[in-house]
Amino acid sequence: MAENPVKGVFFILISYLFLNLAFSADTQIAKKTYIVQMDKSAMPNSFTNHLDWYSSKVKSVLLEPENEGDEDRIIYNYQTAFHGVAVQLSQEEAERLEEEDGVVAIFPETKYQLHTTRSPMFLGLEAGYGTNNNVRGQKILGHDVIVGVLDTGIWPESESFNDMGMTPVPSRWKGKCETGRGFEERHCNKKIVGARVFYQGYEAATGKINGQTEFKSARDQDGHGTHTAATVAGSPVRGANLQNYANGTARGMSPGARIAAYKVCWTGGCFSSDILSAVDRAVADGVNVLSISLGGGVSSYYRDSLSIAAFGAMEMGVFVSCSAGNGGPDPVSLTNVSPWITTVGASTMDRDFPAIVKLGNGRIMNGVSLYKEERMLLKNGKQENYPIVYMGRNSSSPEPSSLCLEGTLDRHIVEGKIVICDRGISPRVQKGQVVKEAGGVGMILSNTANNGEELVADCHLLPAVAIGETEGKAIKRYVSTSPNATASLAFLGTRLGIRPSPVVAAFSSRGPNFLTLEILKPDLVAPGVNILAAWSGNLGPSSLPTDHRRVKFNILSGTSMSCPHVSGIAALLKARHPDWSPATIKSALMTTAYVHDNTRNSLRDASTDAPSNPFDHGAGHIDPIRALDPGLVYDIEAQDYFEFLCTQNLTPFQLKVFSKHSNRSCKHSLASPGDLNYPAISAVFPEKASTAVLTLHRTVTNVGRSVSNYHAMVSPFKGASVHVEPQSLNFTRKYQKLSYKVTFTTISRQSEPEFGGLVWKDGVHRVRSPIVITWLPPM
Repeated sequence: MAENPVKGVFFILISYLFLNLAFSADTQIAKKTYIVQMDKSAMPNSFTNHLDWYSSKVKSVLLEPENEGDEDRIIYNYQTAFHGVAVQLSQEEAERLEEEDGVVAIFPETKYQLHTTRSPMFLGLEAGYGTNNNVRGQKILGHDVIVGVLDTGIWPESESFNDMGMTPVPSRWKGKCETGRGFEERHCNKKIVGARVFYQGYEAATGKINGQTEFKSARDQDGHGTHTAATVAGSPVRGANLQNYANGTARGMSPGARIAAYKVCWTGGCFSSDILSAVDRAVADGVNVLSISLGGGVSSYYRDSLSIAAFGAMEMGVFVSCSAGNGGPDPVSLTNVSPWITTVGASTMDRDFPAIVKLGNGRIMNGVSLYKEERMLLKNGKQENYPIVYMGRNSSSPEPSSLCLEGTLDRHIVEGKIVICDRGISPRVQKGQVVKEAGGVGMILSNTANNGEELVADCHLLPAVAIGETEGKAIKRYVSTSPNATASLAFLGTRLGIRPSPVVAAFSSRGPNFLTLEILKPDLVAPGVNILAAWSGNLGPSSLPTDHRRVKFNILSGTSMSCPHVSGIAALLKARHPDWSPATIKSALMTTAYVHDNTRNSLRDASTDAPSNPFDHGAGHIDPIRALDPGLVYDIEAQDYFEFLCTQNLTPFQLKVFSKHSNRSCKHSLASPGDLNYPAISAVFPEKASTAVLTLHRTVTNVGRSVSNYHAMVSPFKGASVHVEPQSLNFTRKYQKLSYKVTFTTISRQSEPEFGGLVWKDGVHRVRSPIVITWLPPM
């Protein structure tokens, strides 16, 4: 039968309309957020304000003006630490805008991730119960220091944010308390002095936030931001604990400081346009310190929007502390490596939460746990052994069932048994939930080669013990060779005085800093394993939706936890020395850091149980007491950092990204990037074997006694001789600057970097700089 021609035409029209709608949808989807940096000084006189000029630039490149108005394309206007806008564009429109006069750079939106008690005492800070900081007899109020915390928000009802005894908010403060669901003006006080939210970039990338399921306000739904804010500057809280673990007084590093919460992270992540807006706003508000426990990989300096914003903050006198990342123990896994950012790795403390696995053959395995319900896994009211099962085929190659991923466990096999789960892929506590849902009675969480012997305690939903890789292999061998393998679990509470400690955490991201080998990163390490601090009342301690427990404090691990330790101690130093620059504070923290544990041996690496090196721990472990009085400091001004950038083979246009405030230009005062006045010294010999001598220069400022004489001590190296000239620095007044040079002469080129240190001593102070010597392989 012949087809009806009208029907055919109708079909063609419908198809055409469908394709047009699909094309239209694709065009909308193709739009994404771009951060546009503008040259503020290039605004024509015909414009009265910068936003009008920025808007005109955007309108001039739009391929098709939108019905709702072109101005809706702009979602943020940056004015302080950064100049420009965040705007929704297609790729073609972004390319056209990049060619416009006055446009310095365009950055596509980047997604960032969070790097997720006892520490004040472990660090030597007395745990006084007031908001005043009594540090070995020195009363440091710190009430005028304000720390901006970029994170998931804050839970204002926590006792850690009590403002009792605090003075009125400084009149210079320009921040505000933005209201929204679950957050009112009354939630701010003299401790929480500001609370803002940033979600325009997030919504542009992921769609509108569901205000019924997520707080579209500064209230913390996740817990991470509350934990980091309390670690920075939480007020002392007696009797803080997590289900009776880690019982004591919880307090921030600088309990007298104030907190401004900038919520930039949401359920689906943290986006660079929001982060940049928060940095810009925080600097304008008047923060002294920025604490940023998140990261998004490494880009060239001029392509990294957070690095550029941090440069602007540094120019305004703001100290910026960022987490190094949780990509360890892999080398070259660092984030936030710019020299004007303080990059913080993680280490352990001398506190642990031991638990044991007792096998049916009598062998006892040591592990850790924060499981609460019973002190041991019981059967019929008494401790007995349960059958153990391991769903993997061998102990060296984890697979979905051995990892206890959702839907991989067979109830018929695991019901009523203790299940061995390999660490990796899914969250540790989630593995326990999978075991519980499949009918298992307990879990042994076994490290793999990626984690080594490092143990991280978790608040599990069923009896569970985490063990190291070696013990894990032994248990798996026992199970595979014993048809009736059994075990029991026991939980031993909190133990102090653990030795050795501190130890560099296995997860802490490592150097070298391949962006610039001459800049040693991380800068230092601080407590980041099993840290007790305030928690959100919206979520259980495991962060699982099935966890209906509610706690006031939680124990977390990550460089997200170590970063606020440094931010808080930086606030302490700023309170003690209001005139110190960000670089001076950083120098004080680095040159007073220690590199030996409480057994007087070198710091160790948890992933290998071997001594760590500066690619793992940077300058060493933070020591706040010594940092208050460092003796000498390596100061760096904004122009010096710019001169460093001038050594990085950037074009004049790329350099303009960092010269927006003062039209900086290269004066070529640094012969090499290694000549930046950095507290760490990294000598990099080029590929050419003919280059056998390398000289680096440093200048120190006396912030100690007016009259003081320092003498240099340098460790020996196999591959090079190291000579310091002069050998003595004799100061006659405070704030006097003296320079020295370090000459490295190759004896024999080494295939691996060598590590050591330079120490300046005056009988009171010990000013230490780590030294790394690297010989690049011949091309």
